Amino acid sequence: MDTPAPGFNCNICGARSLVAGSELHREVVSCEKCGSTPRARAIIRALSLGLFGHNMALTDFPLNREISGLGMSDWEGYAAKLAEKFWYTNTYYHKEPRLDISGTIPARLLQSCDFVISSEVFEHIVPPVQRAFANTFEILKPGGVFVLTVPYGNQLETVEHFPDLYDFTIIADKDTYRLENVTRSGEVQEFHDLVFHGGAGATLEMRIFGEAALLRHLTEAGFEEIVVHREPDFLHGIWWPEPWSLPLSARRPR
Repeated sequence: MDTPAPGFNCNICGARSLVAGSELHREVVSCEKCGSTPRARAIIRALSLGLFGHNMALTDFPLNREISGLGMSDWEGYAAKLAEKFWYTNTYYHKEPRLDISGTIPARLLQSCDFVISSEVFEHIVPPVQRAFANTFEILKPGGVFVLTVPYGNQLETVEHFPDLYDFTIIADKDTYRLENVTRSGEVQEFHDLVFHGGAGATLEMRIFGEAALLRHLTEAGFEEIVVHREPDFLHGIWWPEPWSLPLSARRPR
């Protein structure tokens, strides 16, 4: 596939950016005004399609406080704008408003949201990760939309780095870190060469998903209308050269 021509209209802030197509990469800032990446813009495209059935910029979303949404550590560049449009809350694992998507979901959140966004979160969740998919399903209203991004490879199945994780500690050791784990059966394990996102000592990578496994997780949780958003959107600078780590959307049955 050819790379897009230089220039795009950001679907988050509406600004025109004269960035060469060869410079578009999933995690590289390319909007010269708001600092969005192709991944951030892809999330908004998937959300627009899920909520309204067509692709439009966030600046053109209707103001509708009856639409409720929830983010999981969403990027502030679009989180603030979503809060202006909808009844939307951005949640966090480590601070208020808190949400542990793999834990017990508060009753007030059950079937409360028309959409949920989770971007680069599920790869950090302690296993078994299926709990997080099931809990997201429970947060959504019937017909609600889940927009998900995670880094994933071109392998079919997910690679779990710590499949027997139970009682674990991450220990700083000079210039590196190690993970010590005691399994449910009492076996002591030690892991080195840990991968962190956001810098050493920050968020630990628990797994590398496979696309087929992601689709299976969503299906087993009860989702329908599962879409891998493969098509580029050159007009809005939504493209990256690798054919993986693409955004997904899915819907709770109406």
